Amino acid sequence: MAYYERHIFFCLNQRVNDEASCADHAAKAGFDHCKARVAAAGRNGKGGVRVNKAGCLDRCAGGPVAVVYPEGTWYTFVDQGDIDEIVDRHLIGGEVVERLELPDDVGR
Repeated sequence: MAYYERHIFFCLNQRVNDEASCADHAAKAGFDHCKARVAAAGRNGKGGVRVNKAGCLDRCAGGPVAVVYPEGTWYTFVDQGDIDEIVDRHLIGGEVVERLELPDDVGR
């Protein structure tokens, strides 16, 4: 059994050379909201969900981005409502939120 059921990483990278970066799109606010929602649901910690910060995940053009493991599902999001849907449906419910999936052809 894995230590965590699911693990979500939020790119919080800030580029300084005018290239697109997740930090330009409120990625930290999304991370903070997700962490609070998972904790409020009592799903944080061993056997539950871990919410982590990450550096560049190299998918900047789709930012802000987050990735959920073990499924390896990549998401983009716009607001807290999107984060709520990812938490409720995927992190807790195990269902991929298809409308928020980042297309495979989106990279840096």
